[in-house]
Amino acid sequence: MHRLAFFSALAVLAMWTHPGGAQPRARGGGSAIRHEGDGWVRMFTGTVAPEARLRVIGHGPVTLHGGGRGNLIYSVKVKVEARRESEARRALDAASVRIERERGQLVLTVPGGAALSTVTLTGPRFEAVTIGTSDGAVDARGVNGPLNVTSGAGEIFADRVAGACSLATGGGDVRVGDVQAGLHCTTGAGRITVNSAGGETVLETNGGDIIAGRISASVKAQTGAGRVQIHSAGGAVNAITGGGEIVVDQAAGIVTVRNMAGPVQVGASEGVQCENGSGGIRLGNVTGAMRVSTAMGSIFANLLGSRLRDSYLATGNGDITVIIPSNVGVTIRAANQMGDTIRRIVSDFPSIQSRRRGTQVIAEGSVNGGGPLLQINGTGGTIYIRHP
Repeated sequence: MHRLAFFSALAVLAMWTHPGGAQPRARGGGSAIRHEGDGWVRMFTGTVAPEARLRVIGHGPVTLHGGGRGNLIYSVKVKVEARRESEARRALDAASVRIERERGQLVLTVPGGAALSTVTLTGPRFEAVTIGTSDGAVDARGVNGPLNVTSGAGEIFADRVAGACSLATGGGDVRVGDVQAGLHCTTGAGRITVNSAGGETVLETNGGDIIAGRISASVKAQTGAGRVQIHSAGGAVNAITGGGEIVVDQAAGIVTVRNMAGPVQVGASEGVQCENGSGGIRLGNVTGAMRVSTAMGSIFANLLGSRLRDSYLATGNGDITVIIPSNVGVTIRAANQMGDTIRRIVSDFPSIQSRRRGTQVIAEGSVNGGGPLLQINGTGGTIYIRHP
């Protein structure tokens, strides 16, 4: 009876795999069950003529390698836990793999419930791919258009995606190779790494590092606790962490940073807005305004290569050092709340001399002919205004 039911399921599967409705010649089908580890498995394999779009509904790991030619080749391993073969056979006979066509879309559905499935697909570069799995890692490569991946829990890897890419997992690392359009990555807890993206990029994790390479547009990166590093961005950068280092090497827009506890470093940018709870801040080659403050930590700003607008640097407890090259004109207005000694402000420029004003030490004046206003406020440390 079970044998008859099994071959009936194969006949139905064959009808589903045909692009036109007549009997196809799909190679393979459900194999005999075998014992593996702590469970029983059955393999489903076959070859199907592709559609423009692909959708996978799984309950375990999914691997898609596109970029080839010809048909879609699929392999699905279905596994159940059972004490006896007879119990496993009943469960596996009920676990049918379905392949259907829906308006230019090929839909592969694998069993859920007590069954765990491992899906492996190789084929052409689909114009669009959607992969959803209740639990398991997803590896998707070679898509000619948008890619959308969701996993209840598991690592996600995506590469060689020509369209917009959306990747979400309840928990696990997210790794991205090259995406030619926009990118959105979300994980409940895990590390996010991106090699390159060609559009607006959003990277979010509740806990874990975020590392991004070349992003052609704006970037938003947020982690509950972890390091954030952006190598280059073609637009503005918004970086937030609950605790960890933030590094932005280069951005063709304003860099906005909020860090509860950890150092911040910003290289070339169109301006910086930074609020730091605790940690040092290093700035360089800024074109635009700086609005930078830290409750506890030192600030180092190198104005070499900078074209400033009116700016503000402040720390509640730490030193502030500003390096001013000869080709940068700026007007300084510095104040240190700790007035125990006039050496709380140290200047290399004769036009900027410190003096006491009440309980404060202040220094004001123009450097290199003057220019945008740079206000410097410190408490408990020393302010240094230096030559290179």
